[in-house]
Amino acid sequence: MTPRGESTSDDHENDNINTGSDLVDTTDNESVGSLSGADARNFALLVVLYLLQGVPVGLTFGSIPFLLKAKMSYSQIGIFSLAHYPYSMKFLWSPIVDAVYNKDIGRRKSWIVPIQLMTGLMFLWLGMNIEDWMAQDQIAVGTLTVVFFILIFFCATQDIAVDGWALTLLSKENLSYASTAQTIGLNTGYFLSFTVFLAFNSSEFSNKYFRTEPLDYGLVPLGGYLKFWSVMYLAITLWLVFMKKEERSNSDEDDIGIKAVYQIILRIIKLPHMKSFMVVLLTAKIGFIANDAVTALKLLEKGFSKEDLALAVLIDFPFQIIFGYYAVRWSTGARPLKPWLWAFFAHLACCVVAMLLVYGFPADGVVTPTYFYMVLITTVTTSF
Repeated sequence: MTPRGESTSDDHENDNINTGSDLVDTTDNESVGSLSGADARNFALLVVLYLLQGVPVGLTFGSIPFLLKAKMSYSQIGIFSLAHYPYSMKFLWSPIVDAVYNKDIGRRKSWIVPIQLMTGLMFLWLGMNIEDWMAQDQIAVGTLTVVFFILIFFCATQDIAVDGWALTLLSKENLSYASTAQTIGLNTGYFLSFTVFLAFNSSEFSNKYFRTEPLDYGLVPLGGYLKFWSVMYLAITLWLVFMKKEERSNSDEDDIGIKAVYQIILRIIKLPHMKSFMVVLLTAKIGFIANDAVTALKLLEKGFSKEDLALAVLIDFPFQIIFGYYAVRWSTGARPLKPWLWAFFAHLACCVVAMLLVYGFPADGVVTPTYFYMVLITTVTTSF
């Protein structure tokens, strides 16, 4: 790669300094066009690329800690959670991803192709080794943390490149569909690797709903799941290399260099409203982080069956896709954070309900239908 004097548009700069990965909607004052032809194909491509991001994110944020809960203390799980950090810190290297590229390959493909190839090969290597690691009595927490930290770093870097590509893949009147593609793709990949995978990895769930003869392992082993996605990563990347040409962007800001982009970011960070927004982002999850991290683990510890929990999170999956889609649509207009505010207070209330459910777990260990439905409802509402 050779450094160029380019950076993204203002919209992408805003995305780079955001600790999340949401695309900025640039069409608040424009009508949304209908997807057809090239836009429809590019929308589908964006969904697939965001889905690939969601796969390792779901494993790192959900499945791996869940599978290791019996062999790791909460403090060790906390250490493993350090692997999440690259997604929150991606603004530190996003200007480099924007400005350094090979013009023959394409500004975004110069990063997407090698990142996805490395992720696919890493998945293949993990698929061949992780079952042995997970079977050990003493889990090497440090090794696992480093490996998944690298995976999330790859995902965060790919996210920067895909976000930028989305702004040129879709026509101007359909740019709002970029955030829709992100919501659908990222949530689908995340929940495939978290809720859906855990359900089919559970021997209890597999035996109860899919087998006549019980076995001591689930339908989908972790190693096999990783190998499958390794193949998918490599296949989609090869398709990008040989079948998808990246068109050059004629942005007016193509001559802004890396140093200038960092200076712009610093100026934006110093804005009063941006300081307030950063404080909100840094503190917003304090009220429900404990619930999100340990409620399911505490329910299992008290005797809630794995197959019932797997069923609850599996039912939650389609709701996440539906809610995610409408959250994007509701967030447009003059007050884009209004749905977030409503959801925030509802989430806090549901966390209180979840805490009471854990506290009031039946003393005899028998889960009634009413109790199960309450767990199901809180699972769906707290994940929105």
